[in-house]
Amino acid sequence: MIPRVLVVVNSPGSGPRRLADWLADRGVDVVERLGQHGLPRTLEGYHGLVLLGGGLMPDDYEQAPWLGDERHLTEEAIERDVPTLGICLGAQVIADVAGGEVRENFGPKERGSTVIRSTRAGRADAVLSAIGSAAPMIENHRDMITRLPAGATLLASSDAVEHQAFRIGEHVRGVQFHPEASAANLAGWDDAALTGEGYDIGILLAAAQRDDAENTRASHALVDAFAEEILERARAEA
Repeated sequence: MIPRVLVVVNSPGSGPRRLADWLADRGVDVVERLGQHGLPRTLEGYHGLVLLGGGLMPDDYEQAPWLGDERHLTEEAIERDVPTLGICLGAQVIADVAGGEVRENFGPKERGSTVIRSTRAGRADAVLSAIGSAAPMIENHRDMITRLPAGATLLASSDAVEHQAFRIGEHVRGVQFHPEASAANLAGWDDAALTGEGYDIGILLAAAQRDDAENTRASHALVDAFAEEILERARAEA
């Protein structure tokens, strides 16, 4: 049986990037679906789920009507404990669906390379332990998970934001940071918008380039560990 992962793309400009290549290198069939073009009704036939980012709230049905279907897939993933990786908005969808709280334009904004520190539970987690005790990751958010769902396990934090990574059950995880994004991706960010927030794209890019080797190592290891859970799921269902 060929391991398959469904990747939900919430914004045409925010695809899976290097994450897709790394999963494919492990023999995982990566099926990308742009939300606005429609999503599968179930996860039948898939052994994993990735929910990508986008400038939306988890229940912004007016701008993104497909979020209703994305939430149903998330509910199924949680119920069946399907290997899942929610990234930025994807993590917020998981948290919101499971009964946590996400607030719009709230709390510290994080842009560019940011040190993520694992909790004790994170260092013991099958996937998050891949980044070690700490690693620089790319951040790009203004919304915030302010409360995790009941029963969720906190896996990592940054200095500014507590809920950087969490797990529900054994295989459903959300991360506020972007393991799919590299330093090179920052070059395409909206310089004017960043300037309006008080950031300098040149400084952000230089910091990300400085951390690029460590970031790539940690991100690749995290995605490899996630791929292993997908492969295990496919073997179990064969």
